[in-house]
Amino acid sequence: MLRKTGHFALLLTGFLIINSSILAQTDIPAFDFLNVDPSAKSSSLAGAYDTYTDDPNAMFYNPATLSTITNKKVSAGFGKYLLDINFGALSYAQKYKDIGWFGFGIKYFDYGNFDRTDENAVPTGETFSANDLMVSVGFSNYIYDEINYGITLKYIYSGIAEYKSSAMALDFGLLYLIPGPQIGLSFGVNNLGAQLSSYIDTKERLPLDVRIGFSKRLEHTPVKLNVTFAKLTESREKFIQHIKAFSIGAEFIFSDNVSARLGYDNENRQDLKLGTSLGIAGFSTGLGIKFGDKYMFDYALNSLGKVGSTHRVNIGYIFN
Repeated sequence: MLRKTGHFALLLTGFLIINSSILAQTDIPAFDFLNVDPSAKSSSLAGAYDTYTDDPNAMFYNPATLSTITNKKVSAGFGKYLLDINFGALSYAQKYKDIGWFGFGIKYFDYGNFDRTDENAVPTGETFSANDLMVSVGFSNYIYDEINYGITLKYIYSGIAEYKSSAMALDFGLLYLIPGPQIGLSFGVNNLGAQLSSYIDTKERLPLDVRIGFSKRLEHTPVKLNVTFAKLTESREKFIQHIKAFSIGAEFIFSDNVSARLGYDNENRQDLKLGTSLGIAGFSTGLGIKFGDKYMFDYALNSLGKVGSTHRVNIGYIFN
């Protein structure tokens, strides 16, 4: 039975209207922090997370996943990047009556304080800071029992000293779940929007991200395999390079309370190549533990090769 067709038509109309604004912007991308994985679990799977269910952090990849939430959930995460850069995310999701599922998300980067210098690189005795922030509100429901759709509205802010920039964007996603063989298929368009204000006078485009995802629980094994192809519409020199930005994640589910994860990000591995050595750049790993019926803990380690590595932790809570 077809449901919520009025909502779906409205979402598609908004999608097309906002998409037309992209054509008027430059080819210079802004707000790259939007592409950084927000949670430990998704990061340990190298961002191959578009079909994951029952996790409020999945809304950052595909808002259609919100309608798979079974109980009210909240998750808070924190990470250390290079050069003492701190970043984190907060997400919450729940169903509201018979209207649908709603989610709320925050993502931030704090780059720290810097010494201000004059044009001759002489310190002035003053300091300045830099930070990025995204606040999002999402809605999701289903058309058929297995087909979910979702939309997220995002406000994006970035500041460097006295220079500020802001934008509004939309994420749109579809998720098709096949219960028998435990297969998930997804399609999404993220960061579809435009700047409200720019740092100086030049308008920059947002990092538009068209994504498709696939997941499969392998039969007779504790392994869930996830594959995501991202940035499918980015300009590339060769056609085959349109699938350069792919990620593969494998979750080993030992029990309802313990799982281990491995991931591979192909684009990161290629971009982090230094000389002839790659090391384990682009690979990630992590662990998830559930305590009782309410508390969840996740950890992720991502390798940047010779550059270093990043660490993330998440704590989640399930409301009865």
